[in-house]
Amino acid sequence: MFERSRRLLGAARERVREDLDAIRERDPAAGSLLVLLTCYPGLHALWAYRVAHLLWERDNHTTARLLSQFARFVTGVEIHPAADIGRRCVIDHGTGVVVGSTAEIGDDVLLYHGVTLGNRRPVEGKRHPTVGDDVLLGANATVLGPIEIGDGATVGGAAVVVQPVEAGTTVVGNPAKPVDRVPELNDTQEAAEGAQLDRIVCDGGDHPDDTPTDD
Repeated sequence: MFERSRRLLGAARERVREDLDAIRERDPAAGSLLVLLTCYPGLHALWAYRVAHLLWERDNHTTARLLSQFARFVTGVEIHPAADIGRRCVIDHGTGVVVGSTAEIGDDVLLYHGVTLGNRRPVEGKRHPTVGDDVLLGANATVLGPIEIGDGATVGGAAVVVQPVEAGTTVVGNPAKPVDRVPELNDTQEAAEGAQLDRIVCDGGDHPDDTPTDD
């Protein structure tokens, strides 16, 4: 029993260190350790989830749900304790993030605020997305259903994804579609397109092909 507890504590310390290092690598605004520990609600939500997930796996479902609900109240991030989240996940800003109970998230994933990993219909079994490694989910992106987001993919801000996304692909819009890059751009055109794509991915700006609606 003592040896098992020691191993669990060691693993928990390693996860904490990895989560802190991941934020430092991905967020230029990350400050001192004190700032990270006190001013990053996404980090607080992730750590609360990790504890709640351990409780859930040990069949302490009520305690796990209560901890998740408290974390939601404090951080504005809702992660079901049954979800499976990998290592070095970063939840930037955090407010409005929702991760459903059968969602799976790989390693080194970056989620911006307002991301939803939800279901399309209330059915038994797998009903939430599976997100691969090294994926970026832009602000207010919505991914619905038991679909797969491949490794290294990018989902643009405010995109609505209901179909699988291939590895290494960038998708934007509603419904989300792959971005077609223009070949043989000069340096000025390439820089302008890159800046526009960054705005779409991170902030949810309008895609050039989007058609405004009255809805």
